[in-house]
Amino acid sequence: MEVEGVQAIVSSSLTEDNIPTEFIRPEDEQPAITTFHGPIPDIPVIDFSDPDQDNIIRLIAKASRDWGIFQVVNHGIPLDLIQTLQLVGKQFFNLPPEEKEVYAKPPSAHTIEGYGSKVGEDVNGKKNWSDHLFHRIWPASCINHQFWPKNPPSYRAVNEEYAQEVRKVVDKLFKWLSIGLGLEADVLKEGAGGEEIEYLMKINYYPPCPRPDLTLGVASHTDLSAMTVLVPNEVPGLQVFKDDHWIDAKYIPGALIVHIGDQIEILSNGKYKAVLHRTTVDKKKTRMSWPVFLEPPGEFVVGPLPQLVDPQNPPKYKSKKFKDYSYCKLNKLPQ
Repeated sequence: MEVEGVQAIVSSSLTEDNIPTEFIRPEDEQPAITTFHGPIPDIPVIDFSDPDQDNIIRLIAKASRDWGIFQVVNHGIPLDLIQTLQLVGKQFFNLPPEEKEVYAKPPSAHTIEGYGSKVGEDVNGKKNWSDHLFHRIWPASCINHQFWPKNPPSYRAVNEEYAQEVRKVVDKLFKWLSIGLGLEADVLKEGAGGEEIEYLMKINYYPPCPRPDLTLGVASHTDLSAMTVLVPNEVPGLQVFKDDHWIDAKYIPGALIVHIGDQIEILSNGKYKAVLHRTTVDKKKTRMSWPVFLEPPGEFVVGPLPQLVDPQNPPKYKSKKFKDYSYCKLNKLPQ
């Protein structure tokens, strides 16, 4: 199946200062006009090697309330594994188009997995300046190797190892986020699906763009996951909406970027905030990122945790199956 990827558009006949109109954003979304360049606070950075665990919990809870995003250093995932994960992803995207298209998302499939360039409905017919590859990496029961590249040959082993390492970090995050809400350590993870939580790997590929001032790699959104754990490459591009401004995320080599997603906002009854974010692109360099989305199983019902609801704090969100929530969000329907 042929995928009309952005990578292919770039390698065709783009002139120096021209991009197709379907990529040009309205003025109120264009990064050149809307990015804030004044003095800005940095996204919180949390050091997991801090011997004071209570301090880590305090910082995570504060960042999740105030920002919905934070960076984690000394997280325990070996740097060489992160670099190898990045290398095999880059090698996949450097393959000829016909080799990548073997992994294309089937047109009629109800899965998000596979290689492509579109997720959900385009707003106003506008396209994102990005291609991607999606595949689940955990639990074993929901992995479909049909969507895992066989080239480079080490791709599978590297992703399997990364899945085991990122699970350790995710378990700590769920535990500390739960305690930060005043709950028992396991409550938040159980509310998001427990051991059945699905780990969905995505590789985002944002090719160089002649007019990065006019387009976006990904338009503004919150993640529909419970939580997202992301590895960026060295090309900046992530922007966060904070205090009515779009601000740039600072690149910290080897750090993980953690987004609070919609499901944790719902579970916490709004105490933790899903982060509104978007991605800009670069004129000369390829930006890539490796988010892992932590999602409940499709049939799993997510709603405000009963421990956080009382007459003074009524539920702010409906309880609904994750598959129904996803369908509404991806098709731009009210929840």
